[in-house]
Amino acid sequence: MPLLDHALYALVIMHGFWAGPWMLIIIALGAAYLGGRAVEWIPFTRRIIERREAEERG
Repeated sequence: MPLLDHALYALVIMHGFWAGPWMLIIIALGAAYLGGRAVEWIPFTRRIIERREAEERG
């Protein structure tokens, strides 16, 4: 249980940093970028994107 106490204490302290509006904006931008990159890396979604682009080209 002492380990859990330390982990919860660290989470409570970090909550003050993460709850700030600037940090949330930075996290959101980072998550959006990484999400876009992940879609390109996953072969299944890459094929869907390539099909859509091919249909748009005609």
